[in-house]
Amino acid sequence: MSRVLTWLGLLATFLYAAGRVAWPDVGQKAGTVMALLGLFAVLYWGRRLRSSAPLWLLLMIVLVQLLSWGLGYLHHPQWVPDNPELDRLAKWFLFIGMAWWLGGSTRLTLWVWAVAVPGFLLAVWLEGHGWQSWQRGLAGGRVGFGIHNAQHVAMLFGVAALGLASFAPRMCSAGRLALGRRLAWCAMLIVCLVGLVVTQTRGVWLATIVASLVMLGGWAWRARKLSRHAEASRHRAWAAVIGVLLAIVVLFSTFHGTVERRLLVEQQVITSVIEGDWGGVPYSSVGVRIHSWRAATEWIAERPFVGWGGEGRSLVMEQTAWLPDTIRQRFGHLHNTFLEVLVGYGLLGASVVALLATWVARGTWLAWRGGVMPGDMALFGFGFFVFFMIANLFESYLAFWSGGYVFTLIMGGLVTHIWHWQRSSGLTVLVFRKAVR
Repeated sequence: MSRVLTWLGLLATFLYAAGRVAWPDVGQKAGTVMALLGLFAVLYWGRRLRSSAPLWLLLMIVLVQLLSWGLGYLHHPQWVPDNPELDRLAKWFLFIGMAWWLGGSTRLTLWVWAVAVPGFLLAVWLEGHGWQSWQRGLAGGRVGFGIHNAQHVAMLFGVAALGLASFAPRMCSAGRLALGRRLAWCAMLIVCLVGLVVTQTRGVWLATIVASLVMLGGWAWRARKLSRHAEASRHRAWAAVIGVLLAIVVLFSTFHGTVERRLLVEQQVITSVIEGDWGGVPYSSVGVRIHSWRAATEWIAERPFVGWGGEGRSLVMEQTAWLPDTIRQRFGHLHNTFLEVLVGYGLLGASVVALLATWVARGTWLAWRGGVMPGDMALFGFGFFVFFMIANLFESYLAFWSGGYVFTLIMGGLVTHIWHWQRSSGLTVLVFRKAVR
């Protein structure tokens, strides 16, 4: 492969990472170049990667969408679009291009992730009209900083906070520009944690807390495994953990009233659900989700294997007769990525997504055990997996650009290391045999 093409791919990758939120037009076009050129490069030059799971799963998801669309024409032609809308799930595989351009390099992966955080925070400042939004949030109001809506900005803050916490020992270590790195890390982490609170998104709060606990458990386990010769590294790791925990305690003590008010506002919904009184569930923020999920289960039960096609989520909201007209007109999605996959593409589509998640999770573990992926990167990968699974239970992040952006960034970094491990070991992720050379 030519050096010019390689530099073009890397430039597109960095522009996508740094500019997708702050400069959407530039970032989106760069992402398209990165993905298409990367996929072409994998198919043309990636002899050992063409048969890897992500490429086969991409083919499978395209076939599933074609099947669902074709059978939909036979069953409900009035609700089927003129084209199969293959990008609905195929865009989840944009990470293939990024993984190729990163070339298994930890250094490049960390730099791509590193430029994404200040790019996002710059967008928060520019789109959120500077101090105005922060002042409103600090006064107890809910703010979205002008980027889609509060839920999506909260998700971005959550991922950035987990990443900053994961790489705390690396950022706070001694060496060149140590003071600058430490100050930048502290400033960005504080901004992200405050941003998490003022966006007031309960699903993201839950996802962040659970993911943090999982990562802290992993961090503690790894610290115990360090040899005696790594005493200083262990102390730095625990110091960073304690520092993050103290920051969280101080933060939530400061915003106690805001957090408590946000958590208690849906008490009636929870009570009605526990008692099985569906008619008593109001159409509040959580109530809308409960009613839409209940409607989705009815549609899934009717076509459980192939679903209703790309417009399935809209059909649930528009064609479920017992939903109020105001709700049917206002919402076009289910606020749950997993239900949307089941409604749209049935168990076949969900199986492909589950296989992808299994391959990446196991591959991350094997790449770390094989010494190819750093421990802090593997820890962040698993923390992100937990966070994203929970967050997508309460919002359809992967149906929007924000979720696709984060998914591509993290998956690209993990998959490039998994491919590196496969090449160096000659093994495959799900079957322990020599890879085809």
